[in-house]
Amino acid sequence: MRIATYQGAGEPRLGFVVNDRIVDLQTLARRKKLSVPKDMVRLIEETPTLALRALGREADAWVKAGRESSPVSKTKLLAPIPRPAKNIFCMGRNYAEHAREGGVAPPEVPVFFTKPPTTVIGHETPVIHHRVTQSLDYEVELVAVIGTKARHLSPENALSCVLGYTIGNDVSQRTWQLQDGSLWRAKNSDTFKPMGPWIATDLDPNTLETTIRMNGQVQIQFNTRHMLFDAASHIAKISRYSTLYPGDVVWLGAEGATPNMRPGDVVEIEISGIGTLRNYVVAEE
Repeated sequence: MRIATYQGAGEPRLGFVVNDRIVDLQTLARRKKLSVPKDMVRLIEETPTLALRALGREADAWVKAGRESSPVSKTKLLAPIPRPAKNIFCMGRNYAEHAREGGVAPPEVPVFFTKPPTTVIGHETPVIHHRVTQSLDYEVELVAVIGTKARHLSPENALSCVLGYTIGNDVSQRTWQLQDGSLWRAKNSDTFKPMGPWIATDLDPNTLETTIRMNGQVQIQFNTRHMLFDAASHIAKISRYSTLYPGDVVWLGAEGATPNMRPGDVVEIEISGIGTLRNYVVAEE
């Protein structure tokens, strides 16, 4: 099941992605004489997973029957959760090579930090390359989307609170990171958190192939099985200290060295079972 937020009739709407088509959730629900929320966070909060799965199956049948749907290629996709409910939790140095690239040893315990939701943008939305930027990098991450309120989870049951997964690009300005000694603008500037293209369910977060292309050329390929601390470990550790809420997102770390991005570059991130997140780099006006 894949659930997207998209621009339709002048407002954000929700839809199921079936192959290369989008089925509008409200249209589908009316046919089933159901009432469902119009935004993703409320949908996650108020709609049981089993009910969502049933609607997802209806969407599959809808497309097979040739009923009304829209081509993905002609649809403006928004970030799956344009404004996460409470938190964006992030994991630093969760792959060995990426840690060594930063000149540090791989961590012995998970490294956590958070980001403001104002940084989030969607699929095919421009990333701003500031005039004073000298080293703007991408960092490709698998992102877990929380589906149920949770606290004090164990690693064995931590994934029970996850609705699904999406793709994130943790855009990072290395010069600012070194100058400031913090991440406040290096990772938290507007447009620095592309996320999308949708939420995909029923995935094993520890077996996903990841490919990064810049201007059509493959830059990095890796599998999420190489995470130093897996998704369940991270989510369990977070829940020990912070309550997780529906719509929260957990970014699970990046791998490999990353080349600088320049205005005009196109970055595509493909994760098996999810799809491709594409964003363009534009110069600051």
